[in-house]
Amino acid sequence: MVVARLRAAGCVFAEEEAAILASTGASPAELDAMVGRRAAGEPLEQVVGWAEFAGLRVFVDPGVFVPRRRSEFLVDVAVLLAGRPDDVVVDLCCGTGALGLAVAVKLARAADGAECDADRAAVADVRRGGVELHAADLDPAAVACARRNVGPAGGHVYAGDLFTPLPGSLRGRIGVLICNAPYVPTTEIAFMPAEARDHEALMALDGGADGLAILRRAVAGAGAWLAPGGVLLVETSERQATAMADVMGAAGLAAQVHEDDESGATVVTGVAPARR
Repeated sequence: MVVARLRAAGCVFAEEEAAILASTGASPAELDAMVGRRAAGEPLEQVVGWAEFAGLRVFVDPGVFVPRRRSEFLVDVAVLLAGRPDDVVVDLCCGTGALGLAVAVKLARAADGAECDADRAAVADVRRGGVELHAADLDPAAVACARRNVGPAGGHVYAGDLFTPLPGSLRGRIGVLICNAPYVPTTEIAFMPAEARDHEALMALDGGADGLAILRRAVAGAGAWLAPGGVLLVETSERQATAMADVMGAAGLAAQVHEDDESGATVVTGVAPARR
């Protein structure tokens, strides 16, 4: 019955989603309500209240941008380029806070020689590993959600635009700076899947005329906040990558484009000079 309702609503992975919904609903009535929400187009992660991301289960509240699996590639690149296992990690435009949290957990676990697992208790390793985690978002709903995810790891979440709400003590100290800002051009929002358009905040989707408006601002401000050798990481489409790398290079960062054929992810990184 549940599978049939989901199939009728156009859910491609109806069987898998039905199993997740059945394991989450506490009663037949709750399950029925959840299936109704999903059939009406609400993202599965918002319906069940969580998403699996980079080996962690993160809270996802209604209206908050759902972390995409392709962004796990950015996490892998960040861990590869991180200077030290006790780096300061900052996640701007953080949404649920999933990316910064995943990087911090993996850095802390790498310091202990342990593998990351799907147990939310893994966030305790961030405290033990000495990773300092901060995140920020302009959307109040995202800030509240990120605090549920980042708080248990000893992290801090701020409300505000890009660098504006960060404490001044972070200037010149950030080793890993993530800015997973929206990069969809305004005119292409209408062509996105309805579950994104209708159930995620527009500010989490709209990247301006060419999709790079917010990312340009992030690059312009990054130099003052990055530690020597610190790295800025952003996600773009394949067609935007060269332009984004040029922006980073013009700002004095050593730019590189990273692509993952399996997920289709494109990440552009900019490393600050070792000495200023």
